[in-house]
Amino acid sequence: MATSTLGRWTAGTFAAGAGAAIWGLTEAHAYTVRYRTILMDRNRLPQGSERSERLRVLHLSDIHLMPYQRKRLRWLASLASTQPDLVVFTGDQVASEKSLPLLMEALAPLAGTPGAFVYGSNDYYKPHAKNPFVYFKQKSPASHIKKRERELPWKEMTKDLESFGWVNMNNARSQITASGWPIELVGVDDPHIELDDYPVETSSSAQNGILKLGLTHAPYTHILDQMAREGCAAVFAGHTHGGQVCVPGYGALVTNCDLDPKHASGLFQWPPAGEGVMHGDGIVPSGTEPRPTSWVNVSAGIGTSPTAPVRVACRPEAIVLDFQLV
Repeated sequence: MATSTLGRWTAGTFAAGAGAAIWGLTEAHAYTVRYRTILMDRNRLPQGSERSERLRVLHLSDIHLMPYQRKRLRWLASLASTQPDLVVFTGDQVASEKSLPLLMEALAPLAGTPGAFVYGSNDYYKPHAKNPFVYFKQKSPASHIKKRERELPWKEMTKDLESFGWVNMNNARSQITASGWPIELVGVDDPHIELDDYPVETSSSAQNGILKLGLTHAPYTHILDQMAREGCAAVFAGHTHGGQVCVPGYGALVTNCDLDPKHASGLFQWPPAGEGVMHGDGIVPSGTEPRPTSWVNVSAGIGTSPTAPVRVACRPEAIVLDFQLV
């Protein structure tokens, strides 16, 4: 009797594990587009400008592309149909030196659309297998990675992205115009491996009424604090993979940075203002906060490390974020 019970328990455990593995592998390819809107008070922006009523931003992050991922490439190419006015890339785009030409081919329909990018560690270094439990202990940046030689073609990727007309925002500031909206950008290189060197704000870069946006790969709190303090309307980030393996009904367990797991993905205010986190689609107001805050959009990302190609309760996503005048 005991042997029979043990056998049923073993079979049940195996079936549950197999089911979770199938779910994880399937969900890793369930590509999703999220649609979010931030309402902007038109009276806070310069009068008489030629801007459109809406600025549409396509946020891409953590593609981690391998050459054999043809479904992912087709889906990336289809995102041009969202008709963005601005494209923002927040790092970790390739996982192999052979992926870059394929990535650029998939993104080609977006060439000529204004864009900006920053890098993550996996734009410089190939991913390596690691003990997954390290994510529960590691609270500081992975500065040891910098001791390795940079293996991925990040210099070539920079040239290719710039050939699209996109701006390199690694530890940089820039001003661009998209759909008539004057935009000031501030970005940092990957804080997770301590490459961030926050660019000094100058009097010429601080202009009233200009939409200011921040870009970072890893959403470390010291970066979010700086971008919120200088008045970024929104900050775009990735890195967390949304927790990657989440508990249904609960959410992420880890973020791989010093951000709280409840902020592992989604749209939320920083500093936190008690409004919670938007994980799906929706609309939020701006300009009604009791103190200055930034909206932070942390993408759950599109890919995963090829050494851990699963997602549970955390679908891969691209995010369409609209700034809508009201």
